[in-house]
Amino acid sequence: MTLSLNIGNLFNDSSSHALVDELRKRNTEEEILDFEKKFNAKNEKNLHIYICRFLKNRSISRGLASRWLITIIKNKESKIDALQKLNN
Repeated sequence: MTLSLNIGNLFNDSSSHALVDELRKRNTEEEILDFEKKFNAKNEKNLHIYICRFLKNRSISRGLASRWLITIIKNKESKIDALQKLNN
């Protein structure tokens, strides 16, 4: 099954399940960040918003959500740190 990354404002059940399946497929930090970049480029809301919604609705496991969110946050923090070092 191919997931269309342009999912718009609303999720239907099949697109929610497809996105969760895509999240489960990616295990390495590189795969996670690559998927996040592509997803965010084609959607109005960033991937972390959907992950948090899935977590709130108990659509994904806490382990899966935490792996993705930790990877995304660590990446953002490292970019911020690099920019701060350039400005100092």
